[in-house]
Amino acid sequence: MYKLAKGYYGRRKNVWTVTKNAVEKGLTYAFVGRKLKKRDFRSMWIVRINAAVRPHGLSYSVFMNKLSTAGIDINRKVLADLALNDPKAFEAIVNQVK
Repeated sequence: MYKLAKGYYGRRKNVWTVTKNAVEKGLTYAFVGRKLKKRDFRSMWIVRINAAVRPHGLSYSVFMNKLSTAGIDINRKVLADLALNDPKAFEAIVNQVK
C-alpha cells in the first residue's frame, strides 16, 4: 500500500488507515477513468466526423446509415482520423456514399 501511495501528500502517504483509504479510492477512480476514456474518445470521434460531413450536406447519423447500407465497414476512429488528417480521402468516402 505504501508503494502505491508514493507521491501522496501529508498523512495520506505514511499513516496506514489514511493510506489504505486513499489508495483504494485512487484505484477506484483509475478503474472508472479507464471506462470514461473509451466513452470520451468515441464522443470525440463522432464530433469530428459530424463536423467533417456537414459541409457535404449530411449529418452524422445520415452519413453513418448510408455508410452501412453501402457496405463500407470503417470504424469511427479511422473515419475521424481521415477527416482530420486526410480530407481528400474522407471526401472520396463521402462521395462514394452519396
